[in-house]
Amino acid sequence: MAIKKSEIYRSLWASCDALRGGMDASQYKDYVLSLLFIKYISDKYAGEPYAPITVPDGASFVDMVALKGKPDIGDQINKKIVAPLAASNQQLSQADFPDFNDSVKLGDGKEKVDRLTNLIAVFESPSLDFKGNRADGDDILGDAYEYLMRHFATESGKSKGQFYTPAEVSRVMAQMLGIKDAATSSRTTVYDPTCGSGSLLLKVGDQAGTSVTLYGQEKDAATSGLARMNMILHDYPTAEIRQGNSLADPRFLDGEALKTFDYVVANPPFSDKRWTTGLDPENDPYDRFKAYGVPPAKQGDYAYLLHIVRSLKSAGKGACILPHGVLFRGNAEAEIRRKLVRKGYIKAIIGLPANLFYGTGIPACIVVMDKEDAQARKGIFMIDASQGFMKDGPKNRLRSQDIHRIVDTFWKGNDIPGYARMVPFEEIEKNEFNLNLPRYIDSQKEEDRQDIEGHLRGGIPAADIDALQPYWDVYPTMKQVLLRECRPGYFELKIDKSDVRPTIFEHPEFVAFREKMRAHYDQWRERTASYLKGLDAGCDPKQVIFDISEDLLAHYTGKPLVDKYDIYQHLMDYWSETMQDDCYLLAADGWKAETYRIIEEGKNGKQKDKGWACDLVPKEYVVARFFAGEQAQIDQLTAELETVEAEKTELEEEQGGEDGAFADLEKVNKGNVNVRLKEIKGDADAAEEEAALKAWLKLTNTESDLKKRIKETESALDKAAYAKFPELTVEEIKALTVDDKWLSAVQAMIEDEMDRISHALAERVLVLAERYEFRLPEITERVANLETKVNQHLERMGFAW
Repeated sequence: MAIKKSEIYRSLWASCDALRGGMDASQYKDYVLSLLFIKYISDKYAGEPYAPITVPDGASFVDMVALKGKPDIGDQINKKIVAPLAASNQQLSQADFPDFNDSVKLGDGKEKVDRLTNLIAVFESPSLDFKGNRADGDDILGDAYEYLMRHFATESGKSKGQFYTPAEVSRVMAQMLGIKDAATSSRTTVYDPTCGSGSLLLKVGDQAGTSVTLYGQEKDAATSGLARMNMILHDYPTAEIRQGNSLADPRFLDGEALKTFDYVVANPPFSDKRWTTGLDPENDPYDRFKAYGVPPAKQGDYAYLLHIVRSLKSAGKGACILPHGVLFRGNAEAEIRRKLVRKGYIKAIIGLPANLFYGTGIPACIVVMDKEDAQARKGIFMIDASQGFMKDGPKNRLRSQDIHRIVDTFWKGNDIPGYARMVPFEEIEKNEFNLNLPRYIDSQKEEDRQDIEGHLRGGIPAADIDALQPYWDVYPTMKQVLLRECRPGYFELKIDKSDVRPTIFEHPEFVAFREKMRAHYDQWRERTASYLKGLDAGCDPKQVIFDISEDLLAHYTGKPLVDKYDIYQHLMDYWSETMQDDCYLLAADGWKAETYRIIEEGKNGKQKDKGWACDLVPKEYVVARFFAGEQAQIDQLTAELETVEAEKTELEEEQGGEDGAFADLEKVNKGNVNVRLKEIKGDADAAEEEAALKAWLKLTNTESDLKKRIKETESALDKAAYAKFPELTVEEIKALTVDDKWLSAVQAMIEDEMDRISHALAERVLVLAERYEFRLPEITERVANLETKVNQHLERMGFAW
């Protein structure tokens, strides 16, 4: 059975519920993540003679299950599971795991037993079985770990979320190092001096074309333990994670000097006020500050940056997340900044949106370092990406399109007004080495300016019409159809305001452009359908989305009116909502459309069959393709039922008044209506009432009949569809999944995007027309007339002033 990512996430989050109560998120994460780790290595490596991780006999997850319900369960987990695992693997230590017998966190007696028993039970779920899974299991686990990290960081609040660098920021940094296209090998070294749970380090490792060697140091003991487990879960069992303070006690040395690396990344604590603890910067044994100067005692940002500089090989590359203050603060920091700029070590600075990180809400930047060809560097490439993000609960997040835009711009080095430019050293020197991004890039959106003359004399300013030039380029005669020049430099509508939208949407050039864009999508669709139908069990879902999304991005590059990154985002959204799970099912089982019953357990413990489903090919797609006639019959009956129900409601409202046919009925139902009909039978004065009651009865009977027919037809269709699934051929499953489900959904999203673009032109023309519709003298006259009317009303009412 395939593992669905969403299933794993749900199971893991349920495990958190088993522990929640008296425990802070920053504490229970250690138990949940440790159990996930033990379950994973037990499934993957137990009984394997040459596995990179040894799972001793008696210390696997199965042995942990045997401890459920025992009064000394916590003590037994520590002694029988954790201790042997730590003793058998040099990359693990007992300190990496939380204390499973901690009464303060887990409670005493029965509370502890129940809590740990419930937690272990969660990990017995079939959705968390990692044995023999043909999908990329490590990848799924890594992402699940990442998912939990993000949720724990969110719940832990400001002070305790710093162990995790948001995955999106890590991806940007990893791609900026250029490790993907470098000639890497196991001798290639990557280092993070403040590695936290290791997510940033792993993102760089994932970017490399080959397996590289990872090194990390983390001050917090519990977090360094999580990092070691994270490395193993991501299939980096030989990664070296050491515990300690990188500034005061660096653990990676080459003799007496700091060890140097090919790549260094870091997300150090912002403006660390205690960075000098255990360190005399003036007499630093590793010479990190001699050439540049000592950072201020209460601002540790440059201490970490200089540690990175010293840790890079002569052609090494690094990226560090720092608060914006490092770009402009004065005194000692200004001097360090000047020397770094003159050295040519700073290759780029990327300004990020505010509120991305868990430890703080302030905006940060990525400083990209590159020692290779530093002397030949002519300037610093700057990107202000602060406006590109989405809201995600209490935090902001970079979207896929924001990441792609940053990385594309960085590697192409293009100047983009309001977003990016190469700033020459001469300009930086003129600004006294202040690197604050707003000095060099104006990213503020231009205000929608009001034209005084337009308000005084009427008419839409030519500047506003010229700003719509991208539309006029696509629809060359549209401007003449909509607008005419009323005097030099000003325009007015040629048509009525109410006709603006239909005129635009019915214009031949508009229609032709829509058809052209539809045909353009069809080209990509045809190519992509062929690629997707060629996939089979064992495919790599991450490679699949990379291939088709990059192709979509290239396909829309240079197309008028369309932002290719917006189109790309629609595909990425659909991937994360639906297609990703489908691809993991496909990777595990191939093109199989297997149905399963949906069984729900009631409060009394009885199981209830709630029908059936199929994940890869939901029922509605089979119905639409093979049972369109039957579905049309149901739709027809449903439409008839809606008509009857509407007529019945109308009759009840009409006859519900004091003199109506239903006035004397306590409740309008079949029984009461029949009783009333018997009472008035043969009463000539009640002819109208009788007719109304009979009409209601007829509608009610028709309604019941239609409901019965719909239920019978739906039941027959459900059985027919259910019976169809085992008969589906592989080609039919591919057509249903790729054509009817995936690519139709993406097409609908892209057509919505095209509609949005089209409506934007109509919206803007209407806004401008209404803004300058009345001249000031007309407005003044209207105000005066209204004032006169109000005064007359007040006088008639007897008011004097």
